Amino acid sequence: MSKLIDLMYNRYFLIFLLICNGAGTIYGYWWYRGQLSETPWQFIPFVPDSPTATLFLSILIILILAGRKWGLIDALVFTTLIKYGGWAVIMNLLTIAETGFISWVSLMLIASHGAMALQAFMFLPHLEIRMSHFLVTAVWLFHNDVIDYVYGQYPTYGQLSQYADHIGYFSFWLTVFVLVLLYQLVPRRSS
Repeated sequence: MSKLIDLMYNRYFLIFLLICNGAGTIYGYWWYRGQLSETPWQFIPFVPDSPTATLFLSILIILILAGRKWGLIDALVFTTLIKYGGWAVIMNLLTIAETGFISWVSLMLIASHGAMALQAFMFLPHLEIRMSHFLVTAVWLFHNDVIDYVYGQYPTYGQLSQYADHIGYFSFWLTVFVLVLLYQLVPRRSS
């Protein structure tokens, strides 16, 4: 465990992660291009969940490399990486179960989104939040759930759209879960 913590303070490893996540962010926004072209402008920030999570992580890595801190980014990184990384893994597994077909794209999405969730825990040594950051993050996540499942702006997953109500319910509890993890695992600053 101490070797992993040491690695998370290695400048070259952080630059490597920045390059990987930066490329993943660009690819992720490109992936959503079709859906974003049909999305009303006010909902656009809330549709591409995973690339926005890796964008937050890229910002965090830049801050770490610059010797700076921003607790709100810490909170958003931790929760969105776990929530949207885990969500995408589960949706891809459900798609495989629903269709009976495993594609290389599904495997790539499972691996890349699983890595997103894993990185949330890897970056724990760098994270520190205030209660205000926790509250703003909670509002962001629950607001995103409302935009997705009340206004119908959730990421499209082929045949799973017929289960949107169930997926929305699951997403609500996934938000609760990541907020509990944030509260329990990420140190809080009092001032």
